[in-house]
Amino acid sequence: MDKDKDIEILTELYRVYCCAGVNEVSRLPGAGSGRRYFRLSGSRIVNGQEVPFSCIGVAGDSERDCRAFVSLAKVFGEAGVAVPEVYVASPDYMHYIQEDLGDTSLFSVISSNTADGDAGGESVAEKLVKEVMTSLVRMQTVKASLWEDHVEYNPFGRRQAMWDLNYFKYEYLRPSGFDFDEDRLEDDFERFADDLTKVSETRGGFMYRDFQSRNVMLSQGRPYFIDFQGGRRGPGVYDAISFLWQAKAGFTNGFRNRMMDHYFNERCAINGEARHPETETLQTQLFALFRTLQVLGAYGLRGLVERKAYFIESIPGALSNLKDLINIGAADRYPELKRVCAVIISDVRFLNNSHDGLQISVFSFSYKKGYPSDFTGNGGGFMFDCRGMHNPGRYIEYRNLTGRDKPVADFLEERGEVQEFASNALRIVSPSVETYLRRGFSSLQIGFGCTGGQHRSVYCAERVARELAERYPSACVRLIHREQNIDTLITPKKEI
Repeated sequence: MDKDKDIEILTELYRVYCCAGVNEVSRLPGAGSGRRYFRLSGSRIVNGQEVPFSCIGVAGDSERDCRAFVSLAKVFGEAGVAVPEVYVASPDYMHYIQEDLGDTSLFSVISSNTADGDAGGESVAEKLVKEVMTSLVRMQTVKASLWEDHVEYNPFGRRQAMWDLNYFKYEYLRPSGFDFDEDRLEDDFERFADDLTKVSETRGGFMYRDFQSRNVMLSQGRPYFIDFQGGRRGPGVYDAISFLWQAKAGFTNGFRNRMMDHYFNERCAINGEARHPETETLQTQLFALFRTLQVLGAYGLRGLVERKAYFIESIPGALSNLKDLINIGAADRYPELKRVCAVIISDVRFLNNSHDGLQISVFSFSYKKGYPSDFTGNGGGFMFDCRGMHNPGRYIEYRNLTGRDKPVADFLEERGEVQEFASNALRIVSPSVETYLRRGFSSLQIGFGCTGGQHRSVYCAERVARELAERYPSACVRLIHREQNIDTLITPKKEI
């Protein structure tokens, strides 16, 4: 459905609910789904008086998700959980208007406040996250008889676990080109799924499924939960871990441990149960590993395959979480999975990204194997075709050498064409480098391609990368010879 039709339906819902018209409609940024959001502003008749009023209009992309959200919002709102009120929905549930909670997500607040506090006590972020964990437990422990007829998804179980584990395999491992033993990995997945099922609650309460700080809005200082339409029966610990191990939240392990302790205290207090530290530790490690693999699958699809910048930018954080989990032994029972994880956490594509200024990535590559991938989310840059120059690879004496070897360099330089080519490339890219440095941009990609990615492109990439490092010492110059699996940082030569 097009934007104009969405607005037409939503403004009519507004008119029916408010008994007044809309003065302004503005499109809001979307999230990961296909739902469209609008802010509708105008007035509403209350006790015969016209008062200012605004709400959020939602145009859905899935009837069952919309129906679930509208129904569950009513159930949880009546149970005292802080969720937005849905004022009115269309007969097919595909359009509805709901309470306007403003534009401040919890993610934006915790991103600007340390989660570790200081000598004076808890930080703003810690206080808010504790409140969120308490509210989460309250939501999870609402009587199932009130919500179970309104969820649209089957309970979490072994089948759902296997789906998410294979999602990681097919959407992250395979697009990344990592080698793995599929039989052994599948054996590990089956053992992992069995373990997840055994340590989780027998049936579980309400499981939010996509619980993260971007799905918590702050309105008048109070956290409200949104986007719970994918909820189902399942282990509540999954939600707490989804929140605390969110890749871009940047929580420390110490902070996570304190918040998990708070979560288990709250849950046991409401359920009238005793704490079981060993079981809690096992649950936390297993579900943290599981959730990390699941989000890597999502980042693989949305980032590596669909090239969406936000998801590419999230991968290093998820790999950092995975490294911590591997180090504490969370994957020890799954040998092939552990081996694969050890490989991916060392993925050079997502290393060397800690430089605060401009990082210039200079590639050599073979056109037979396609252009270099951009994992910065920045896009753009320069690609230079070196195939117009005479190819040393045609001669036996150079066949096993590369453009880094002196005989190949001498061959190219003796003909004279490579110097002019490299100089012209530098002349083209230098204005962009200078602009990027001046404006504070973070990444620029430059590629040199030839037939095999071995001689001409390697020579040019080496020469241009080293010249850029000398000219612009404040930039971080990264040289990648893709076909030789070489990835290194170039530092300017020091004057003696």
